[in-house]
Amino acid sequence: MNHQDKMSQFRKKKEHQLGMGGEKKLKARREAGKLNVRERIDYFFDKGTFQEIGLFSHSSRVETAKRTPTDGKIIGFGQVRGRTVGIVANDMTILGASSAPTNSKKIEYMRSLSCEKGIPLVFLAESSGARIQEIQGSMGTGIHVAQNRLQYRRLREAPWISVLLGHIYGSSSWYAALSDVVIMQKGSVMAVSSPKVTLLATGENVSNEELGGWKIHADVTGLADVVGNTEQECMDLAKEALSYLPSNANETAPTFSVPQTADEDVNSILGNLPEQESKAYDMRSIINVITDNNNFYETKARFGKPCITGFARLGGQSVGIVANNPSFFAGALDADSCEKITSFIVLCDSYNIPIVSFVDTPGFMIGKDGEKRKMVGKILNWMNALSLVTVPILTVIIRKIYGQAYLNMCCGKYANIVAAWPTAEISFMGLEPAMNVVHNLKKKENPQEYERLIGDMAKDSEPWGAAGVFGVHEIIDPTDTRHFLIQMLELHQDHKTCGIGQHLMHNWPTTF
Repeated sequence: MNHQDKMSQFRKKKEHQLGMGGEKKLKARREAGKLNVRERIDYFFDKGTFQEIGLFSHSSRVETAKRTPTDGKIIGFGQVRGRTVGIVANDMTILGASSAPTNSKKIEYMRSLSCEKGIPLVFLAESSGARIQEIQGSMGTGIHVAQNRLQYRRLREAPWISVLLGHIYGSSSWYAALSDVVIMQKGSVMAVSSPKVTLLATGENVSNEELGGWKIHADVTGLADVVGNTEQECMDLAKEALSYLPSNANETAPTFSVPQTADEDVNSILGNLPEQESKAYDMRSIINVITDNNNFYETKARFGKPCITGFARLGGQSVGIVANNPSFFAGALDADSCEKITSFIVLCDSYNIPIVSFVDTPGFMIGKDGEKRKMVGKILNWMNALSLVTVPILTVIIRKIYGQAYLNMCCGKYANIVAAWPTAEISFMGLEPAMNVVHNLKKKENPQEYERLIGDMAKDSEPWGAAGVFGVHEIIDPTDTRHFLIQMLELHQDHKTCGIGQHLMHNWPTTF
């Protein structure tokens, strides 16, 4: 063959590989209202920046090589808002994007590239699971399974984000569980195996949604961090998540200019806190006033509702928000809250993101259900994580804080700075339980004496006592909170390391 013939062969092979599973399958996706894998990639990356790697790969089996262009997994890198990002994208038109020896090598290539070169990696996930016809039997298993002992190692060298855009079974669900942020489209499903395989193996007849629908992972397991309505919205949410994260663990997150209107609501911030101490309110209303122009990116919003976690910016800098939410159970922390906050603390510390804690909780939700769910262990996991944090922690006590939660919510020695509003109430127990323990007095027995004693206790719980012994570093005007936190971020940033932490939890388990 001469050069011209070889170039002609190249063009034909390239056209075949770019054709994915063929027009019939692509048409079926269009009719189902779903983007094909290359449309997803075009949408995700800045125009014209995507460079594919492994275009000419295919199944290792001769009999299926021709009908498996790219072997159902497209990998490469491009620019997302001007930053280099790697991608693994599943092509459902090629044998259901099933996992097989060739495409597993492609995934491992991108995982290694991400970790070694410090490039964020995004998984656009939709997969039927393992390709049984290629890995069944001892030879298939011996070739495909457990060839790389580092396959499931996660040391958080660079951020990983999984975007779940359909039914996800097998290895795609493993990589989702290893990711730092999981974004799930409504209608998507993530499970170990499909309902069909589940029925055959266990006799359990269960629907996709019951097995691993988005509501299960958003509300019950907490594996889904963010939920979106459409494929495009989910990919936009992934881009937004990347904007709060550095490209790797040896950098700090990108900074942004501060909007001119960022301070416009600070003078009315106290209006978001009810005068009546027992009245519920949504802590997000306070977070939104303090952060740069309501840019709060909440994670696990439907899971562990008595607390709030997410990313925001203060003075243009990325911060991780940990807060109580009195709208749910008065902000009392349950087992899900412990898991949610612990995993978020690990994420922030691993990527050099300072933590800001807003506090209003009566403590931990006690009772039989919590003990069955290992509350003691979850509280101590949280405390262990806090003891290993090496990024700045800034705390603002908004209203009540009692007991062990004082430490867990970063109100003691675990914070670099603890500030309190004049509305704060700090003690070991709530007033009424404390009255029963200390004075063994019920209100109906002696109303006048009860009111006198509880009044004394309330006075003792005001923040001035803690400030007097330097247990609280400063009591601040609520309207100064934003300015104070921005100043403290600058003060407590480790200038010797340029804001890079020690990453003592970089191998912390990704799920609990």
